[in-house]
Amino acid sequence: MFIKSFHKQLIVLFVTASLFYSCEETINPDLEDADPKLVVDAWLNNKVEDQVVKLSWTQPYLENTLPTGVSGATVVVTYDGGEVIFTEDANAAGTYRWTPTDVTSADVFGTIGRNYKLTVQVGAETFEATSRINRTVAIDSITFEFEESDPQYPDNSYTAEFWATDPVGKGDTYWIRSYKNGVALLKPSEINVAYDAGFTAGGNFDGVTFLPPLRSVNPDEEDENDEPLSPYEPGDSVYVEIHSITLEAYNFLNQVIIQTDRPGGFAELFSTPLANVSTNITNLDPNGTKAVGFFNVSAVSGMGKKLELE
Repeated sequence: MFIKSFHKQLIVLFVTASLFYSCEETINPDLEDADPKLVVDAWLNNKVEDQVVKLSWTQPYLENTLPTGVSGATVVVTYDGGEVIFTEDANAAGTYRWTPTDVTSADVFGTIGRNYKLTVQVGAETFEATSRINRTVAIDSITFEFEESDPQYPDNSYTAEFWATDPVGKGDTYWIRSYKNGVALLKPSEINVAYDAGFTAGGNFDGVTFLPPLRSVNPDEEDENDEPLSPYEPGDSVYVEIHSITLEAYNFLNQVIIQTDRPGGFAELFSTPLANVSTNITNLDPNGTKAVGFFNVSAVSGMGKKLELE
């Protein structure tokens, strides 16, 4: 019995060692190049500032360069009673911009409940997408906490969170965008979306204070040894915005998180397989080239605070 048991243990050890050795082996896959597709990056809002639509082409998966901008396109957003024409930036190919003429008054994107249609014409092809601007929620306050001992951060760290209450009425969806010292937190692990005051439709967190994990507005930063850093230090500032988004945009961002926040290593064996992320961009020609990306128009509330010791 002892010999049989020892023999089984040797087999297990050998298989385990082989598995980890395989994980370290360098593989250079020979991937086929797909035809380029139009990428539409159109996240507009009701802030009185420049609104920007970015157009680019997809590129091979292993290409280590920035995507090529799409020049010469026609970009228009229409709504009941008006239209907004976006003009290509002369210094940034593929960047189309609209600047409000009167920054002291609400711009045309400021009406909650209004429907919008984006039309993009590239060559002989025309692409469209629609979005509705939903209500957002005001931020009540931002607080900093001194953490003497927290397993996620080094000892004596400062963390931040916002406080807000979801309005009564199920189905509100939000993108919570945070900035540290004016720099947006856009890593996959820092994307923060909410359904009402919780994570999913089944959570039943309508009309209550946002849950603690959602309230966290801390950057995911590491030092040169890959050790976590304190999210904030005295003198740092945090700015938080709550963007209302459509349910389709909420699903899109959740898919982005799943497809881009990859732990790597052995854990990848149990991760969700890579897949295409959904889009609301449609080619008017059903037999034409498919596009990727997303169009959403948000109502935005915001608040900022600086970490100052008393």
